[in-house]
Amino acid sequence: MSSVKNPKTYSQKPTEVTRRWILIDAASAPLGRVSTEIAKYLIGKYKPTYTPHIDGGDYVIVVNAKDAVVTGNKETGKVYYRHSGFPGGIKDATLKEVREKFPERIIENAVKGMLPKNKLQAERLKRLKIYAGAEHNHAAQTPEKVEVK
Repeated sequence: MSSVKNPKTYSQKPTEVTRRWILIDAASAPLGRVSTEIAKYLIGKYKPTYTPHIDGGDYVIVVNAKDAVVTGNKETGKVYYRHSGFPGGIKDATLKEVREKFPERIIENAVKGMLPKNKLQAERLKRLKIYAGAEHNHAAQTPEKVEVK
């Protein structure tokens, strides 16, 4: 028998959640590395107070989305699909085409694929702020810059 009398597992309550603002540069590492780091902060899994059914993650600001780094032939070989819902309504675009028109979607799709598919996913994605260039309008929140290796 253990010496601990009544061990309790900590479960965070929604009122106890504290959120930080994190700044990540998408041009600093490959797309997958950046996306896993973003997902980790959105979920809040690095926190000791992590509770699976409570959304305890942080706000994440991503800059330089248009300069996202990809390796190999993904620039022309990676294809994004979307469907209008109507018969024959499937459309496709390569990474290069998406980067020219909507560079934010590259990061958004990568991170969405790394988040758990549950009721918290949409709320977590709302806390993700992506900007194509180096400028963002969240200076008032004093975000902490995080280096992605």
